[in-house]
Formats: sequence, structure tokens, C-alpha cells
Amino acid sequence: MKKLKSIKISTGTKLFCIALPFIVFTFAFSYVPLFGWFYALSDYKMGMLWYDASYIGFTHFEKFFRHNAEVIRVLRNTMALSGLWLLTTPLPVLFAILLNEVRVKRYKSLVQTITTLPNFISWIIVFGMAFALFSMNGLINTIFGQLGLPRSTTGIIGDKDNVWAFQTALAVWKSLGWNTIIYLAAISGIDPQLYEAAKVDGASRSRCIWHITIPGIFNTYFVLFILAISNILNTGFEQYFVFYNPLVANKIEVLDFYVYRVGIKLGDYPFSIAVGMMKSLIGISLLFIVNQASKKVRGDPIF
Repeated sequence: MKKLKSIKISTGTKLFCIALPFIVFTFAFSYVPLFGWFYALSDYKMGMLWYDASYIGFTHFEKFFRHNAEVIRVLRNTMALSGLWLLTTPLPVLFAILLNEVRVKRYKSLVQTITTLPNFISWIIVFGMAFALFSMNGLINTIFGQLGLPRSTTGIIGDKDNVWAFQTALAVWKSLGWNTIIYLAAISGIDPQLYEAAKVDGASRSRCIWHITIPGIFNTYFVLFILAISNILNTGFEQYFVFYNPLVANKIEVLDFYVYRVGIKLGDYPFSIAVGMMKSLIGISLLFIVNQASKKVRGDPIF
């Protein structure tokens, strides 16, 4: 029998086959749902067939601008939480620099593992932990009571005055280690000869950090920062869904949660899609704006 000739597959074909499942996944869950935007221009009701819905134009978009008080409140919450998140973006950079300076590899790996683990904990479990610690009858309030210190009547979970800071702190705790990985990778890409040359010239570790490490990862930070600005309306849903309660409802309802409440709980499906469309269009506009800002500041656009 003749030996079967081996089929040679080009590198490009192999890479395409590897990427194909992710392309299909992205197309199925990011582009196919765009056909649902049709409902924002119709009088569709839950249970109707799509072809039974009548075209009504931009009525739902006009409704979005007529509900000024509610929309302003939701946008205020969204912008406040996103703004606080943007203020915390230097923390992963600082943590990555400090972790990179640790010389004991075992301790460095331990710290990195411990700080990365919260990223893989679901928000439901985070809520359970926070409730056990910070609720009215939680551990912190109980300790305060035993020490004779003033106790909170609602716990920080129900404190509407501190809900933004509390939710931001939880988000930072959950994502700090994961975001640090990006900057550690950027630091590892800096040429080691730069550090060696600086040490030969008598530079201290702090000087090396200031003049080599920080400039070396600045581009990475800047790109991620301006991308975060373009996603300023995408604060997420899960965190605020699990921490939502009547005491903080007025402060914790962000745009994504508002879309869920209006569309699923109140049944106004077309209006919720219209709000989602407005958020997407604003996000795309911000992306192009920050791309131009990147071109002016760095000399290179993001895309």
C-alpha cells in the first residue's frame, strides 16, 4: 500500500481554525442580537410575533427624552460610579510596580494568587460575604456594639450616602489582581538592559521606577484608560442587581439595571431596547472621540 501523503496546512489556516469558534461566538452574541433593534421602532408587546408588531417610528426615543427626571437620575448614578472607577485606574499600575519590586518569588506568587482569586468569585458570593460583614446585624456592626461604638442603623449595604464609595471599593477589590496582570506583562516587556545601564550610572530603585518602569507602561495604561472612558456608560449589571435594595435604590440604579427593570419587570420591551440603543450609540461616539484623543496625545490611534 502506498503511504498516504501528509496534508500540509498553512500557519494562517491553523490560526483561523483556532479563532473560528471565537468568531462564531462573537457574531452570535454580539451581532445577531442587533436585529432586535427593530423592536425599538415598533409597538411590540411580550408574547407577540415579531411580524405582528406595527412600526411607530421614534416614539420610544422621544419617550426617553421626555422622562427627564428618571433618566437624569439613572445617568447621574452611572456617571458617578464610572467616574469613581476611572479615579481608581492607577491602583493596578501602582500595585503591579510594587509587586514587580518584590525579590522573593514565592511571596510574590502568593500575593498575586490571593489578589487574583476575587476576580473568579461571582457577585452573588461577594454579596453574601458583604452581607455577613457589613449588614445591620453583620460582624462589623456587632463588634462596634460590643466595643460601645456607635452602630449603623442600616449597615453600609443600606447606607445611601456611602453606596457609591462602597460599590467602587468592592469593584476594586474584585478586579485589582486581574488588572495587575496586564501591567506586569507590560513591565516584563521593558528591555532589561535599560535597568542595567541605569544601575551602572548609580540610579536607585525609585529612580529606575520613575524613569524606566512608569514610562515603559504608560502607553498600556493610556490605551486602557481611554477605552474605559469610551465604556463609561457600561457600568455592568450583576453587581448592582445583587446589591439592589429599597434603601439604596435611588443611588444604585445604573443604566444597565434601568434597562432590565423597564424591559423585564415593567414589560416595556421596545422602550428598554431604545434605551440600550442610545447607550450603544453614545458609547460608539465616545470610542471615536477617544481614538482621536489618542492620536493627538500618543501620535497613534487605537484602531
